[in-house]
Amino acid sequence: MKAGGFMEKEVLITTPYITLAQLLKMEDVIASGGQAKWYLREKTVYYNDEPENRRGKKLYDGDVVRVPDFGTFLIKSK
Repeated sequence: MKAGGFMEKEVLITTPYITLAQLLKMEDVIASGGQAKWYLREKTVYYNDEPENRRGKKLYDGDVVRVPDFGTFLIKSK
């Protein structure tokens, strides 16, 4: 377990990359892609330990995204 009681979860992708908005929707952080802009304006999400607020940020194999209160997600390509 990681700090905060959340485990790191691997997110498998079959494309070269996914966007931050796609990840947030896939992991049920937001209900629709349209909510990503609002969510990222109101909440701090970390991409490789740096704050990130661009919903179109491309996430590649090996990238780590931490969403406070939801967990840490490791991007893995098949």
